[in-house]
Amino acid sequence: MAPREIRSPWRRESGKAVLSHGARQIALTALRLWRKEKRFADSIISGLSAKAALTPSDRAFALELFYGVLRNLTLLDFWVSCLRASRVESDLRDILRLGLYQLLLLKTAQHAAVHETVELAPKRQRTIINAMLRAATRQRSDLLARAWAQPLFVRTSHPQFLVERWLQHFGLEHAEKLCEWNNLPAPVYARVNLLRIDRTEFLRRYPESRPLPDNPNFVEIDSFPSDALERGHCYIQDPSTAIACQLLDPKPGERILDACAAPGGKTGYVAQLMENAGTIVACDRDSERLQILKENMARLSVGNVRILRHDWTHGHIPSEIASVALFDRILIDAPCSNTGVMRRRVDLRWRLRRIDFVRMQQ
Repeated sequence: MAPREIRSPWRRESGKAVLSHGARQIALTALRLWRKEKRFADSIISGLSAKAALTPSDRAFALELFYGVLRNLTLLDFWVSCLRASRVESDLRDILRLGLYQLLLLKTAQHAAVHETVELAPKRQRTIINAMLRAATRQRSDLLARAWAQPLFVRTSHPQFLVERWLQHFGLEHAEKLCEWNNLPAPVYARVNLLRIDRTEFLRRYPESRPLPDNPNFVEIDSFPSDALERGHCYIQDPSTAIACQLLDPKPGERILDACAAPGGKTGYVAQLMENAGTIVACDRDSERLQILKENMARLSVGNVRILRHDWTHGHIPSEIASVALFDRILIDAPCSNTGVMRRRVDLRWRLRRIDFVRMQQ
């Protein structure tokens, strides 16, 4: 039996391992890591992109391929089944997903999509991949029509149980709009950290940012400058998360309890609204997430936070909290299904289980 060909996506450069083979190879590597290791999609692609020798346009293409495949996973697998009736091995399927996404949904130039995708495969698989992708090119109109005739959960690539739940609660029209909304690429928003920089200076320094008319503390940015994050000038945050903090209406000098604080987006905004004066006791039960909270607060120059590990489901009140006088206000961002941010957290839908909704109600 001939040894299986193993093609490494890495090469050496100045003593460092960096990804080669371009955006498609990075997207494929990310898909395989996501499938095999069950890690969060954002952390996988961020880690690979940071190590890769890519131009900005190639990096954007890698992100588009990776997230695009995850958004359309069920639909792409339906098309694979249309093109090949027999079982498709997992590594081969990942390559086909990438190719079909480019040909049928992204409208990449056909020759480039087929040739470059075939090159990702070991030699023993290239003939079948080439044949299937060329068949998809010829049958494009038919494949798209067949997809439209599939149930909502297939054509929009959502878990079947979740779509059935939405159909029951919202009806077909609203459930369909919700699924389609989840599949739109999410814009990037950031909160200007007024503890480090004022709005005028931020807009002058980062002219590519656009302040939101109904919430000037937040900006939308297409190409995000990494130094803005590193300097603590802003924090990646959806404006919708600010509503709870604004309703809390914390004042300088008050005592605030943030009961479910990590990773710290709301905590940082509460500190900003308090002008860093007063006390915030920030709790969470996960020590790793608390470490992220601590790092975020340091980067944002938040100086009025006491961080405490505590699981509120255990019933007792820790002495560190009991020793504090009555809190003026309490913020509870309780764990939830996160279906409201599915558009932004692309792989969330594939981590949800029916039992999760039962547990949330208990």
